[in-house]
Amino acid sequence: MIYLDHNATTPLDPEVLEAMRPHFLAGGNAESRHAAGRAARRAWEEARESVARILGADPAEVVFTSGGTEANNLALFGLSGEESGAGHIVSSPIEHPAVAEPVASLQADGFAVDRPEVDRSGVADARRMAESFTGRTRLATLMLANNETGAIQPVRELAGLAIPRGIPVHTDAVQAVGRIPVHFRALGVSTLAASAHKFHGPVGVGLLLVKRGVRLRSRLLGGGQQQGRRPGTVAVPLAVGLAKALEIWQARAAERTAAWVALRDRLESALVAALGPGRVIRNGPEDDARRLPQTVNLGFPGLDGDGLLMQLDLAGVAASLGSACSSGASRPSPTLVAMRVPDDRLRSSVRFSLGANTTAADIEEAIRRILPILEAN
Repeated sequence: MIYLDHNATTPLDPEVLEAMRPHFLAGGNAESRHAAGRAARRAWEEARESVARILGADPAEVVFTSGGTEANNLALFGLSGEESGAGHIVSSPIEHPAVAEPVASLQADGFAVDRPEVDRSGVADARRMAESFTGRTRLATLMLANNETGAIQPVRELAGLAIPRGIPVHTDAVQAVGRIPVHFRALGVSTLAASAHKFHGPVGVGLLLVKRGVRLRSRLLGGGQQQGRRPGTVAVPLAVGLAKALEIWQARAAERTAAWVALRDRLESALVAALGPGRVIRNGPEDDARRLPQTVNLGFPGLDGDGLLMQLDLAGVAASLGSACSSGASRPSPTLVAMRVPDDRLRSSVRFSLGANTTAADIEEAIRRILPILEAN
């Protein structure tokens, strides 16, 4: 199997597993005062400090969660002030379900929601989003990088327009962290979500960065762990694994980025060269600076995406039609709909996403397997 679906999840790095192993085997609750507890606490604090350093935050701003979905939910429900009555939210129409569904839930509970359109390359307009602000706006949310097209969004610009007006901004950075440099303080947002399994860390752990001074109401009640924002016994091995995976990415970022760009472009250019630009069309920004280095979404006009995906799977190539969290749905991708992608490729677009272990040989073999499928359809 040639695995080209790393935006769905990435395999665990063996170095990360080795860093986690001692903490799985050792006892010790990080809240306990005995030696085992103190050792667990040290590991926890070291993980938090490492994450904060790499992501441009303060350790006290780091909240570990079970993943990106929990982090996004905690931010959106916590910032919205849902307990004090309906307000107004500004979002984008290209958000991952982990954001889109909580926003829809708040809307069902009485919140007004504006979702200003994105351009045809899938990039939001921060100024257009800001034009939707009212005196009742409780928060704005915009993902940092789109999970389907890799389009990088103007989050910093949006924060610069919203924060001075007292409107908190949340960004879902799940697809960005571990792929491009992310600096919490420089972005200027109120909260930021990430998930370890997107950058070769363990499944089951993510984080939410919460800017100092930001009030965040938690839906969970229990112990006072993590300043009460995410109560419960902390998962030390998973936090260690997340931090280790992030450290590995930072140490190898330049090398990985250069390799990803070369391999991503080789895959796209080979398919276009063989079939022609009319049969292979990129969905997403033309400007490489506006997209993730390891993601490409290609439309194949007139083909059936579900059938194409099945044939790729039988040929030993793992890819995706879009978000793995909604891949069971028969409806077309909300992101591509929002981009106003024509009907002839709306249901025929495939996302290929690379990981740290993707090699040039993998891409050449993938091309060899993909072309006959496309040529036969």
